[in-house]
Amino acid sequence: MPGEAEAADAPDAVADATRDIADVPAVEVIGAAAVHLMSAAAVKCGLADDPDGQRDLDEARKLIQALAGLITAAAPEISDSHARPLRDGLRSLQLAFREASTVPDPIGKGPGEKWTGPVT
Repeated sequence: MPGEAEAADAPDAVADATRDIADVPAVEVIGAAAVHLMSAAAVKCGLADDPDGQRDLDEARKLIQALAGLITAAAPEISDSHARPLRDGLRSLQLAFREASTVPDPIGKGPGEKWTGPVT
C-alpha cells in the first residue's frame, strides 16, 4: 500500500534528525535562527527581487524585534566574534526599515531599539 514504507521510515528519519541536531553546537543553531530572521526581515523591508510585492513593514517590525531579542540575549553566550556580524546585520535591517517607512518611528522607538538602543 502506498505510503506504508514512508510511514515505517518516519521514526528513523526523526531519530536521524534528532541525532543530527544533537551534534550541532548551540552557536550554530543560534546563528542559523538569526540568519533566517534576517533573511525574512530583509524581504519584508523590500530588499528582495520584488520590493513592491513583498514589502510588509508590519511583518518586518516583528521579525526585527525578534532578531534583536535573540541577538541581545545570546550575545554573552556566543562570543563577540559570533555576535558582532549578527549585530551588524541587525543594524542594517533597522536602518533599512527606517528608510522604507513613510512615517519613521522616533529615534529609539524603532524595531529592536528597545534592546539595541537608538539606531541612526
